[in-house]
Amino acid sequence: MTDSSTGEDAAYGGRDPDALARRAGSRADPDRDQHFLVDDRVLDRIPGYLPDDADRSHLLEIGGGAGALTDRLLAAATAAPTADATPAGTAEPGHVTVIERDGVFADFLREEFATAVADGLLDVVEGDALDVDLPPFSACVANLPYGVSSEIAFRLLPEKKPLVLMFQAEFAERMVASAGESEYGRLSVSAQHYADVEIVERVPKEAFDPQPAVESAVVRCTPRDPEYTVGDEAFFLRFVKALFTQRRKTVRNAVRNTAHISGLDDPEAVVDAADEELLSSRPGTLEPAAFAALAELARERGSPTES
Repeated sequence: MTDSSTGEDAAYGGRDPDALARRAGSRADPDRDQHFLVDDRVLDRIPGYLPDDADRSHLLEIGGGAGALTDRLLAAATAAPTADATPAGTAEPGHVTVIERDGVFADFLREEFATAVADGLLDVVEGDALDVDLPPFSACVANLPYGVSSEIAFRLLPEKKPLVLMFQAEFAERMVASAGESEYGRLSVSAQHYADVEIVERVPKEAFDPQPAVESAVVRCTPRDPEYTVGDEAFFLRFVKALFTQRRKTVRNAVRNTAHISGLDDPEAVVDAADEELLSSRPGTLEPAAFAALAELARERGSPTES
């Protein structure tokens, strides 16, 4: 079978990223937060960072650009059987959905992968990933636009699906940091609330065109339930955010000083009820479970405004 738009064999996974960019006829624009990953070796490795048991039946990509990663994801999806098999025992091919904000590249993806679209293997959604309705998906693999990577990540994490995402290296290091480390903060606690997060590869700026100003890193997020329980997830995340605005203060003062962020009506009641050792600590030394316990105490004693 031949791809009607390129004349190339429709097998996926081997398209040259530089050739794709040339066929697209439009360069990535760093002013629009576009930096295309063009290193074949990195592109080939990225889908393999999904957990071994991840369901690859419907892969989501955000920011398809000229399609170099899309090509690799189509290879991964079509190679992996879905959970549902036909009565004859043969597995259905997987599916890829790409969300692309730039209309020029969205049109190019539909043209470049016309066979995949016609075969029902690929959908291209033109729109902003922060605004469009996310399709049902089994896992997400993406080179995210760095300017909105935090917002997109925290749209994806509550879905509790495996994620393999490219971030700025500094952002990735904050995601995976542990309590007591200088990079540990709100991002660490919030991300680790939803998943086990790990850096699986560091990517030099030379792997992109145009080159970004910073190094990058691929992060794998494997969903799991936290070891603690929170009664109101929105309040928990807001409470964590509040305390980290006062990371150099003691927890006692952070609780008192951030009621306007956390929504507590009576922060003094929380301070009166909390353990002294905890109150004397700094937010950056608290494990996520300690934040959860304190947030539950705050929710019970501090009469927070409803989320």
